[in-house]
Amino acid sequence: MLFKRRKNLDFRERLWTLIWPRRSIWRSLQYYVKRTLRLTATPHAIAAGVAAGVFSSITPFLGFHFLIALAVAWIVRGNLIAAAIGTSFGNPLTFPFIWGATLELGRLILYRGDATPLAGQDLGDVLLHLEFAKLWEPILKPMTVGSLPLGLAIALVFYFVTRWAALAFREERRRRLAERARRRAAAQAGAPAGAS
Repeated sequence: MLFKRRKNLDFRERLWTLIWPRRSIWRSLQYYVKRTLRLTATPHAIAAGVAAGVFSSITPFLGFHFLIALAVAWIVRGNLIAAAIGTSFGNPLTFPFIWGATLELGRLILYRGDATPLAGQDLGDVLLHLEFAKLWEPILKPMTVGSLPLGLAIALVFYFVTRWAALAFREERRRRLAERARRRAAAQAGAPAGAS
């Protein structure tokens, strides 16, 4: 197989690579940014796709983030690949903050801050038996309500930042290509008449 590893990773090494990228988190983030900006779509489509992915990753419906992102991106005419990349906003490092913020915001919106506190023992029992009806009212309903305004606000920020970055990236690329063409034309003009 082409590009196969000489030494296969054991389970512990594969798990560590899944949690902590081999090169670094910063390099992985740069890869995703450049991959997104190089998509062949309009800056609006790229930005709308990323915003759709970010919005969907703030919802509490794990396992459905890609489907939600693709549906929202299709509605707002966003790029579907950019939407898939945008869902990486929700990851094991950001989920605790997202879930805490959406739960508290949802409880504030629904109950005006007068909600009964969550009982730890009951919550563990409900999660153990996966009783959706008992899980909806105290947790999922407030998280869903809280994710809508929070997701919309964060998605708008990502939309404008991504649109600006896509426009700047294309302008810089256009400038580099023009400079390269100018140098090539100058080199050909300076070449002897018989050379090709």
